[in-house]
Amino acid sequence: MNINRTDALDMVRASISRVVPDADLTALGPDDAFRDALEMDSLDFLSFVEVLSERSGVRIEDEDTPRLTTLSGSADFLVARTD
Repeated sequence: MNINRTDALDMVRASISRVVPDADLTALGPDDAFRDALEMDSLDFLSFVEVLSERSGVRIEDEDTPRLTTLSGSADFLVARTD
């Protein structure tokens, strides 16, 4: 299954919203770190990774998580993994 960038960004935003429902995603820039901009703690971030994996169908390993800290990085990761 191929995921395009627009779909990847939508999946990332939906995954964040599920973990941090009150997050203002309109204020989140493409390269803003989630943990800082949305005040996500470690458990929130791990939950985000789990939800993103479920939504996308992409297996995410521990070593992949540094690439998932921003909208751009997460979208790029998903597109690359499904290409």
